[in-house]
Amino acid sequence: MTEHILVTGGAGYLGAVLVPKLLEAGFRVTVIDNFMYGQNSLAAVCHERGFEVVRGDVCDAAVMKPWVQQADIIIPLAALVGAPLCDREPEKATATNKTAILSMMKLLSRNQRVLMPVTNSGYGVGEKDKFCTEESPLRPVSLYGRDKVAAEEAILQHANAISFRLATVFGMSPRMRIDLLVNDFTYRAVYDGEITLYEGHFRRNFVHVRDVARAFLHGLRHFEVMRGQAYNVGLSDANLSKRELCERIQKHLPKFVIRESPDGRDPDQRDYLVSNAKIERAGFQAIVSLDDGIRELIKGYTMIQKTAANRYSNV
Repeated sequence: MTEHILVTGGAGYLGAVLVPKLLEAGFRVTVIDNFMYGQNSLAAVCHERGFEVVRGDVCDAAVMKPWVQQADIIIPLAALVGAPLCDREPEKATATNKTAILSMMKLLSRNQRVLMPVTNSGYGVGEKDKFCTEESPLRPVSLYGRDKVAAEEAILQHANAISFRLATVFGMSPRMRIDLLVNDFTYRAVYDGEITLYEGHFRRNFVHVRDVARAFLHGLRHFEVMRGQAYNVGLSDANLSKRELCERIQKHLPKFVIRESPDGRDPDQRDYLVSNAKIERAGFQAIVSLDDGIRELIKGYTMIQKTAANRYSNV
């Protein structure tokens, strides 16, 4: 019997890449999304008989209850993503990123499986030159990070759950976001030719959106071994400072000018190195390199006019 996966927020940046992969793998997929950005990012899979789409809000229990109860697997992607957006709309952010997850968990039976993306921003500010592992203390420095940490704690109390602590995601998607760090810096290199960095020594880990989709499929295939645990998901050779990231982009766009301000303060104070060794021991490794992603983005931005940039951002 074909298993049924419910993906909330499935028309978003991650979902628009993941949902076609799930259908290709033979799952039936129902997406619940409020389409708040006016996107039609799943248009290419509407012909699939195993695909169903529901316009609705994950904060609405009447919408969620019947779909949650009939699913074999739930992948809750719906979220207000990123510190700036959450700081601008804190009540809505907490309702979506935390409260809706807590409500969803109350509807689940013991046998239903959950695979959820959170964020490695929960590590906040790491220790100098020390890698954050899944055992490292969680010290989120933003509302977004705090709500995601609370949501992860809730799902890992369920018997059948996996949490993926995603690195900063990059790459092209049918529901594009240019406000993510690699995507943003590459966009500035393409259209502005220059950037001014604040606290350019701050470090992040990065992962391609297609590798995120692959991580979910890996989790589905190896669920019994991986369940009940959190896993960092990122490129192990891409723990880079913002300055180092810009220098990588500069190799592809040599005219890109990088400046650093000694006075400014980055509103996002995250700064950490991340180890992905645990998920690599579980048989998964990210394979799309940062350089391949930058090349991909440069081509993709040929299709995005600068005047339309606001359509491709959460902020």
